[in-house]
Amino acid sequence: MSIITIVLIIIVALLAGMEGILDEFQFHQPLVACTLIGVVSGHATEGIILGGSLQMIALGWANVGAAVAPDAALASVASAIIMVLGLEGGSTDVQTAISTSILYWCCCYFLARP
Repeated sequence: MSIITIVLIIIVALLAGMEGILDEFQFHQPLVACTLIGVVSGHATEGIILGGSLQMIALGWANVGAAVAPDAALASVASAIIMVLGLEGGSTDVQTAISTSILYWCCCYFLARP
């Protein structure tokens, strides 16, 4: 991975993290965050597949009033990074990388609930 890719992933992670609280442009949604990281890293198709899978898991999640839901943006960004690293290593196929990323996302998302 090049330095430019790493910087762009950090920018996407920053936007997704801020949007988790601001809740205005929907960057924190798993579909958007994973797709943007997939596009930045050159794995757009895999990013869309992972984002769609994670979005279906978090479908009923919303911030209501002062209650803030668990940080799905951080879990989405971390799982997308794990997927990209698995795909760029060359020894992992797409299905294994996405399955591992979904498992990691579920652990981060559901264990962070109060």
